[in-house]
Amino acid sequence: MTATSIALFNNKGGVGKTTLAYHLAHMMSRLGQNVLAVDLDPQANLTSVCLDESEIEDLWSSSSELIAQGVIAARLPGGGRVRGDRTVADAVRPILEGTGDVALVEPVELKSGLWLLPGSLDLSRFEDKLSNEWFKSFAGDIAAIRTTTAFHRMIKHAAASVDADIVLIDVGPNLGAINRAALIAADSVLMPLAADLFSLKGLSNLGPTLREWRHNWRQVVLPQVPSGISAPPADMTPLGYVIMQPEMRLDRPVKAYERWLERIPVVYSSAVLDDPSPSPDDRHHIATLRNYRSLMPLAHDARKPMFELKAADGALGSTQKYVHTCFKEFRGLAENVLQRALDR
Repeated sequence: MTATSIALFNNKGGVGKTTLAYHLAHMMSRLGQNVLAVDLDPQANLTSVCLDESEIEDLWSSSSELIAQGVIAARLPGGGRVRGDRTVADAVRPILEGTGDVALVEPVELKSGLWLLPGSLDLSRFEDKLSNEWFKSFAGDIAAIRTTTAFHRMIKHAAASVDADIVLIDVGPNLGAINRAALIAADSVLMPLAADLFSLKGLSNLGPTLREWRHNWRQVVLPQVPSGISAPPADMTPLGYVIMQPEMRLDRPVKAYERWLERIPVVYSSAVLDDPSPSPDDRHHIATLRNYRSLMPLAHDARKPMFELKAADGALGSTQKYVHTCFKEFRGLAENVLQRALDR
């Protein structure tokens, strides 16, 4: 059975996308899904949440450009759950250096039923290569096609190696070449939003861009892909959006929040779904997640999801009730996303 892939994307940063990806991955695993989380954000934020610093140091210990530049120190590889040469940057390094095709790296097991294909800051070096090869692929250039399908083939191999049911892809907040290749590799797209002008503007840009990428890939590139190269169909089906509720402050009154909230369904319908008669109907609104700011420091220190915090982690009294609320909300969200993704 082929895994279903979901990219979490908003080209406006700071909306809690990586936090959402991390918690969804853990909750979907709790619900019995084999989950592969893939960090295709060159900032490697999901990796930094999933692994501790010593593990990341082991992970980046082999021929990392950051080590070569003295940004981080090299050390002997550890004997834990990670080792060097297992990041997405390692996977595309042969293409980037002109020494071969994508290297099919194995994911890291975080716990039973949950794996991570780790990111790396070195992935940013792949941006220019992907940008240059995009239009070459329109002409049927085989090397260019191998480059633009590298993420798809890397993810497909990793998902098969762990028998994944769901693949969650975390990408950066931009419409650059890395994200284009990442989104083309996704079956569907889940959009975390804040109720503000920036997220609405992001939706306005995102919808037309996804349609352009899908059209160019299907109409121009796919017909020229050789049978020996696995290429994605570039479905990128919009699953819906999740509102990440901000912390209400005196300088951001509830009325301002509600004003932007009311505009999201119409903008999503018109820009993302290309509906000629956009509707204020919010059927594409999957959930609104409250701000769990008080739980985040505890979760970070405990290196676990907020909804798994225990009294030993500092979640005492009313905080423990907040943890139960968090669990209930994320469980409902995960079930809804799974249903939409599997029924699409």
